Amino acid sequence: MKQSVFFRNFMVTTGMFVMCFLVFGFTMFLMGRAFLVREKQENLYATAGEVVRFAEAMHTEEELGSWELRMNLAAIAQSTGDHILICDPAGQVVSSSDRNVISPYIGRQMPDSVMEQLRLDGSYEAMTNLDGFYDGMYYVVAEPIAGRDGGTAGYVFANYAGSGFFNAWGGFMMTFIFVAAGVLGLAIIFEYANDRRLARPLNEMAEAAHRFARGDYSVRVTPYEDEDEIGTLTQAFNTMADSLERNESRRREFIANVSHELRTPMTAISGFADGILDGTIPPAEEKKYLQTISSETKRLGRLVRSMLDMSRLQDGDPARREQTFDLGETVVQTLLSFEERVDAKGMSVDLNMPEDALRVKGDVDALTRVVYNLIDNAIKFADEGTELAVSVWKENGKAYTAVQDTGQTIPREELPLIFDRFHKADRSRSRDREGVGLGLYMVRQILAAHDQDIFVTSENGVTVFTFTLALAENGRAAGK
Repeated sequence: MKQSVFFRNFMVTTGMFVMCFLVFGFTMFLMGRAFLVREKQENLYATAGEVVRFAEAMHTEEELGSWELRMNLAAIAQSTGDHILICDPAGQVVSSSDRNVISPYIGRQMPDSVMEQLRLDGSYEAMTNLDGFYDGMYYVVAEPIAGRDGGTAGYVFANYAGSGFFNAWGGFMMTFIFVAAGVLGLAIIFEYANDRRLARPLNEMAEAAHRFARGDYSVRVTPYEDEDEIGTLTQAFNTMADSLERNESRRREFIANVSHELRTPMTAISGFADGILDGTIPPAEEKKYLQTISSETKRLGRLVRSMLDMSRLQDGDPARREQTFDLGETVVQTLLSFEERVDAKGMSVDLNMPEDALRVKGDVDALTRVVYNLIDNAIKFADEGTELAVSVWKENGKAYTAVQDTGQTIPREELPLIFDRFHKADRSRSRDREGVGLGLYMVRQILAAHDQDIFVTSENGVTVFTFTLALAENGRAAGK
């Protein structure tokens, strides 16, 4: 059974939490114990020092065992929780912090090993039962009592029961464990919820990708509310989905348009050819219909060539073929190739060019195709005997080219559509048998690849196409 990324991430994170908790807990265990030991050690030394000052105020050994001193020891022991003993120089207990009149400790002898170490080191500190002196373990601190003659009048033992020490330390650790376990539980819950929140858009994207693979491009991922990497990813995914849906729509539209454009000439070719073969068309009419078949065949060829040109245009990168050339010279040379068609329609040409060379940059072959398509389109739809106007100028750091013809006005609602693939305006349906509806589309694509614009206006029969090009460095300087 496959594990989800969410499950693996949750288990890894939980394991890290537990590991950190154990390391932290063990560290707190050691630090807490050391802290309590150090604190109790300081308290015991403070207690012993306080008792030593009381005892040194006594002048005789009998006074070290006096009832007054015992009462003071009892008061100190009650406030500190310690058990206090005073021994004579030989190690015999002469006073105790017990409140009982008869103390079970008075008269008892401290172990010789303890007394020997106390005499050598001047102090004693250990966790011990004093060789059976106590029934349980005590933390013991001992300090000498200085006599008036400069010798040692006795010793003070300040003792704290180990059970009390471990009980205090255990209570601290239990509190820590409960608090830490609660924090760990909350952290696991929050991590689980956060992982689920992070996994949701990823799961949605995975499901959307599967639906994309089945051809459904309508699905979108729910926008992520945070502006982090996941939010950026969901936005990018939805943007990609929008692009895929648009491309799929365009693909279907393209296939439908191509099918329509191919069906018309192919139907004509097939129908006329069958009519000639089966004798439906009389021999006297065969030449006329063969001319129609030839015309439709050439139209199919132009359609195929235009589609190949469009494909190369979409796959190419004009920036790699960027050149610097004279725009005016390109326009004049292109216009000369239409001389016969202009004369055939009895049209006149009005050419407006700058006096100096206007140098622009771009793919010269592709941009020549732009000029060619626009002039071809203008001549095709211009009325006979009208004027074809071509103008080139520079303005605001750009080169402008305008191609104007006089004919039928393009309806306002058609203007935004004339650059679409296979679109033919109403004015061309009965007059453009030679076109395939890709010329203006290619013009726009070429200019868009050069980061340039094209505009069209059509009023009172006058239609003007105007496009921009980037000036070369010297051309831009000359235009200032």
